[in-house]
Amino acid sequence: MELAGKSAVITGASSGLGKALAERLLAEGMKVAVCAPDAGGLADLASRPGVIAVPADVRKEAEMGKLAELAVREFGRIDVWVNNAGIWLPHLPIEETDAERAHDLMEVNYFGTFYGSRQALIRMKAQSGGTIVNIISVRAKGQVLPDTSAYTASKFAAEGFTEVLRMEAAPAGIRVIGVYPSRMQTGLFGKEKPADYSEYLPPEKVAEKIADNLKLAEPLEELVITASP
Repeated sequence: MELAGKSAVITGASSGLGKALAERLLAEGMKVAVCAPDAGGLADLASRPGVIAVPADVRKEAEMGKLAELAVREFGRIDVWVNNAGIWLPHLPIEETDAERAHDLMEVNYFGTFYGSRQALIRMKAQSGGTIVNIISVRAKGQVLPDTSAYTASKFAAEGFTEVLRMEAAPAGIRVIGVYPSRMQTGLFGKEKPADYSEYLPPEKVAEKIADNLKLAEPLEELVITASP
C-alpha cells in the first residue's frame, strides 16, 4: 500500500507504541486520528498537522463509533485502523491475581479490540476496502509464561477474534493483520520493569516494522516482532 495521502485511526496513542506509530505514519505522509482516555496525553500529537486527537475509551463501543465517524467526516475514509490500546498486569500466580484487574484486562485487551474492529469494519465495508491491524502479543503465539494467566488469556482471546475477523472481512476486500510484539520497551511495566529491559526493542523500531509491512503489496497477515537478531 502506498501510505502517503492515506488515513489511519490508532487507539491508545498517548504514549508508547501508539504514539510512535502515529509519528511514523505521519512521517509517511498519512493523516491520523488518535485516541486515549486522557486528552492531556494526546496534546503533543494534537498540535501536529494532519492529526485529529480525541479522548475516547476503547471499552465503550459508542465512543469508538464516534471516533470512526469523525475520522470519516474529516478524512473521507479510514484506510487503516489500528487497535493498539492495551494494559498489563505484573506477574502473579493465579491464586494471587486480582479478579477485578483480570476483568479490566479482558475489557481493554479483548473487548477494546472487538469494539474497534467492529466499528472499523462497518465503515470499511461501506467504502469497499481497508486494513485492520490488531496489536496482540507473542503470548498468543505459544510463548506463554507462568504467572501471566490473566494477561495471556486476554491476548489469546484477541488472537482468536483476529483469526475469525480475517475470514469474515476477506470477502469485502478488507485485510486483517495481527502484530505480535515481544520484549518491547513500554510504560505499561511501570516500576515493574524486567532486569533486561534495556535490551528490549524501542517502540519506534516496532512502529517502523509495522509501517514497512503495511507498505508491502502483500503484507504479512501475522507479523511477529522480536528483539532477537
